[in-house]
Amino acid sequence: ADFTTGARPVKAARGTELTAKSWQTEAPLRMLMNNLDPEVAERPDDLVVYGGTGRAVRSWAAFDAITRTLETMEKDETLLVQSGKPVGVFRTHEWAPRVLLANSNLVGDWATWPEFRRLEAEGLMMYGQMTAGSWIYIGTQGILQGTYETFAAVGNKLAAEGRHPAPAAEGSTEGPLAGTLTLTGGCGGMGGAQPLAVTLNDGACLIVDVDETRLRRRAGKRYLDEVETDLDAAIKKVQAAKDERRGWSVGYVGNAAEVFPELLRRHKAGEVTFDVVTDQTSAHDPLSYLPEGITVAEWHVEAAADPEGFTKKAQASMARQVQAMVEFQDAGAEVFDYGNSIRDEARTGGYERAFEFPGFVPAYIRPLFCEGLGPFRWVALSGDPEDIAVTDKAIKELFPENKHLHKWLDAAAERVEFEGLPARICWLGYGERAKAGLLFNQLVKEGKVKAPIVIGRDHLDSGSVASPYRETESMADGSDAVADWPLLNALINTSSGATWVSIHHGGGVGIGRSLHAGQVSVADGTDLAAEKLERLLTNDPGMGVIRHVDAGYDRAVEVANERGVRIPMNETASTR
Repeated sequence: ADFTTGARPVKAARGTELTAKSWQTEAPLRMLMNNLDPEVAERPDDLVVYGGTGRAVRSWAAFDAITRTLETMEKDETLLVQSGKPVGVFRTHEWAPRVLLANSNLVGDWATWPEFRRLEAEGLMMYGQMTAGSWIYIGTQGILQGTYETFAAVGNKLAAEGRHPAPAAEGSTEGPLAGTLTLTGGCGGMGGAQPLAVTLNDGACLIVDVDETRLRRRAGKRYLDEVETDLDAAIKKVQAAKDERRGWSVGYVGNAAEVFPELLRRHKAGEVTFDVVTDQTSAHDPLSYLPEGITVAEWHVEAAADPEGFTKKAQASMARQVQAMVEFQDAGAEVFDYGNSIRDEARTGGYERAFEFPGFVPAYIRPLFCEGLGPFRWVALSGDPEDIAVTDKAIKELFPENKHLHKWLDAAAERVEFEGLPARICWLGYGERAKAGLLFNQLVKEGKVKAPIVIGRDHLDSGSVASPYRETESMADGSDAVADWPLLNALINTSSGATWVSIHHGGGVGIGRSLHAGQVSVADGTDLAAEKLERLLTNDPGMGVIRHVDAGYDRAVEVANERGVRIPMNETASTR
């Protein structure tokens, strides 16, 4: 398919003047366009938002049809989008979503990369990633806060196990990674959050990427402190930052499959000591991982000419990188998979020890999921950064005791550069999200912000994903691959007042490995929006609580009992 035909710069409207007939259709229109803003998208001319292949729509013709349709829809109509192509509009009702999206979904036996690529080449579907094809990507900040939470948990674990460098003096405000050095790979749309997440936790970070332009882009947005093309110089800089207990990040231009083994050699020789090792290259799609021996300039030509051969070369290189990661763990480093399926690709590439280090969710995040905690993001449709400042202040006042949340919001306000429409993200749990949504709606109603606010989340949430190599890896009851939960999540959100709902396949781990659902709502200041937000933002994180209750997690049972989440199998006739 020729994605570049008709390519043009796209930028969402700002202000209060409507192009569509209501804010409930104006919001998805602006958010779709925001996904393709050159400030936001990786390759907007190809309609790719992030993750190498994650598109907002299937073609420019589909983009034109979707935008035209959203501009003309009534308040009781619903647009259906099949893998990035608008296929119908039906009359529903005001409580129904204005848009329902399904992306990349294939029947089990056909859920393979070759079959997907055949269908994609024939123009029959597209890869939606998570928030690309559901129009709620907000740039690198979208993954930054979850990455910040993950690295904080890593530092806390190292300290708890006595593997952390000497603790800071009493009363110090040092972050949990102070005095540590992290090695990672991949500085694209998702991985680009890693260096800033490490430095916000006061750690030093060396991040490797084959594409210098990606590193330069992240440095330009202040997610990365500097770029280095000399490995000795890069090591010297991050080692100095580690020794000084100072947050600092250096991006090194190189292929992780070659650089990780070399750094392992130096680590073993005592030339440098890495405390944490991970990776967030686009390994979920082997065509988006550059094998050794192929230049960046040759990359896309080689991948297109021989996808199967390129895949095998990529998997062999991934095997080499993952072998180095396992051996870093053998040598005492904290090592984890950051959700890109690199372990399985490395195993396919012939490395049998690939799964000897854990995924980040079972290692650090699952206790948060048991409370319905997860990524809560919002976007100011006015386009005015001051509206985000107002919401930041309001959230801090709403949750005065949550100092960890306050630290994140203060750091984000100081360090995060907006990409496209101004947005913010923070992690909130069951009960908290509904309070925040109602507060935002009140801010709109009272005119304290200049236009409505879009509220959404990542698909990587507590009850919205079935992904055995990531969110549902090593579930307590062995239900890793049970995919009913994201489908139930989409159904309950559709029934609870969401403005748009999506069901995707593949996400950040690849075809055949994940099903996940997303929801987005609009706080437009109306009483109807308040009713919808209260139900939606209670029920959506509630899915995370019931998912983990069902899997047998004691903390989830406690949360359900404490906060009144009804679990039929835990009731007796006398309890109701």
